[in-house]
Amino acid sequence: MLSKQDWQGIETVMLDMDGTLLDLHFDNVFWNDHMPRHYARVHKLSLEQAREYLLPIMRELYGSLEFYCLDHWQQRTGFDLGPLKAELRHLIQVRPHVIEFLQRLRRLGKQVHLVTNAHHKSVAVKMAVTALDRHLDEIFTSHDFGAAKEHAEFWPRLQRHSGFAIERSLFVDDNEDVLDAARAHGIRHVLGIHQPDSQRQREPLSSHPAIHHFDEIMPDA
Repeated sequence: MLSKQDWQGIETVMLDMDGTLLDLHFDNVFWNDHMPRHYARVHKLSLEQAREYLLPIMRELYGSLEFYCLDHWQQRTGFDLGPLKAELRHLIQVRPHVIEFLQRLRRLGKQVHLVTNAHHKSVAVKMAVTALDRHLDEIFTSHDFGAAKEHAEFWPRLQRHSGFAIERSLFVDDNEDVLDAARAHGIRHVLGIHQPDSQRQREPLSSHPAIHHFDEIMPDA
């Protein structure tokens, strides 16, 4: 997948958070069950009625910056999703081999950046639980750049800010639309994740090379 020669040429490793470093099970439970149930309680609806209201909004916003913005969802729902996410902190799990991979990268002198669509409140909850930030040089969220990672304008804005060299960078993400945008920007090494949610199977990625876990691309010490 990545040869020793490839790793010698990589200076910057950019990694998605949800579904890449962390198990996507937390997010799927939150958006598909926990948040709709809370909406139903707050607005005195049945769970079915809550989902009938929320699902079309999710479909409409999917892939946009608003989809990932907890402040936008607060306006839509009438409550703060940050504390609601914290209620499920016990489901936040680091994916297998992630810590070892991050430690190896730091020992090799690579720049390690988290590049996520997650809102700052979500990042704060997950870093508090996992302490992954101890293994990262920088945390970049698309909310600071005015565009989601799925969109072409995100990548030059990130590059101008962080200074990564596209020909000497690796980017890993579980979202195929995001991978398409990163590849279109010219990032040399782009990898996907086959099963971002440990509790759900999905069709293997076909348009990008992908891994199940980071031990498959662990660089030599």
